[in-house]
Amino acid sequence: MNNLTIRLEKHQGDIDKAVRGLGWDWVVEEDCANYVPGEAVLLPEKEADSLLEATETLYDMLVQAVPDDLPDPFLTVLGIPENLWQLVRHSWQDERQWHLYGRFDLALTPDGPKLIEFNADTATSIPETAVVQWASLAAAGKNDANQYSGLYEALVEQLKTWRMLNDDLAPNLLLTYIGASAEDETNCTVIAQAAREAGFDAHLCPIDQISVSTEGEEKGIWAQVGAEQWQQFPFLFKLLPWEEIAWEEPELLASLTLLTRTRTVTIANPAYSLLFQSKGMLAWLWKAFPYHPLLLAADLEPLSGKYIRKPYFGREGQSVQVVDKGEVTKMQGDYDEQQQVYQQWVELPQDKDGYQYQAGVFWAGEGCAIGFRREKGIITNLSQFVPHRVE
Repeated sequence: MNNLTIRLEKHQGDIDKAVRGLGWDWVVEEDCANYVPGEAVLLPEKEADSLLEATETLYDMLVQAVPDDLPDPFLTVLGIPENLWQLVRHSWQDERQWHLYGRFDLALTPDGPKLIEFNADTATSIPETAVVQWASLAAAGKNDANQYSGLYEALVEQLKTWRMLNDDLAPNLLLTYIGASAEDETNCTVIAQAAREAGFDAHLCPIDQISVSTEGEEKGIWAQVGAEQWQQFPFLFKLLPWEEIAWEEPELLASLTLLTRTRTVTIANPAYSLLFQSKGMLAWLWKAFPYHPLLLAADLEPLSGKYIRKPYFGREGQSVQVVDKGEVTKMQGDYDEQQQVYQQWVELPQDKDGYQYQAGVFWAGEGCAIGFRREKGIITNLSQFVPHRVE
């Protein structure tokens, strides 16, 4: 499968000034330092449309591929921690538990988009995709240019739906993140702004500063909102992976399960998003939809030809291996001991300087925004983010 050639155009201007002029000062702090302001990907409208349409088709396929009763063997194949099974099943069967958003990583090929993986639970790159690349058009003097960067607006609509589905709960939303991560806080801040437009009273807090109670009048999730002032939050957004909660904080998971089942709290993204997050789902999808044009061959056993070996819940490109005729290229990481899936290798499109480009396409109820990462090698969270212009 030959790879496509990426076309670039000069895309210069004072991004910081443009974003600050819109009142989004915090987006251009160190958290987006890897942003590339000097170039933009030129994306034909047909290809841009195919990327958005692919996310909607793929999401429907994921839903169709999940057995209604989520039997034990299915959850085992996907590597879902057993102490999460109850909450995963409950959230899947309760339509009030709402999947807000996720990011599909796709490869543009001569045969159309191909699914690499779906970051369904705690996808980041929200500020870059929703705000910074949009402001880059103004900074570059391209105010009339077209760009698919509608993530923020889609989040507002998704949050409105989540609030209305749970209108028996007070619309107080707590957004939590790992306190040491400024990047995670920035991602949550964008969602918090969208939540306020959707009618929520939104508050941010590091996950280690919340209080969780399962009994009595204090039952619920609480956070400090002022001097000696604590507030209860029936809506919780957590930018902390479900599998890490299950493995490292089992007592917290037990409390969240109880609070969810008693309608004290509703959580996004819901626990069932981990079904889609698991790389084991790549093999399950290929079995459910063999040779589908949006899929790459995937299996739980090594493939023939060139392939990539991925840990089920690996992140940021860590612990992946590329195998080609017995030669192995491995990225170091912390996920070597996890279950592994094997996926057919796909060539990413390149520019004239040899950078490879992966499309990150956000789904938030529908395909809504495109962003690109580029690297001379395997794409990671440190790879450069490049804006685009639709022509």
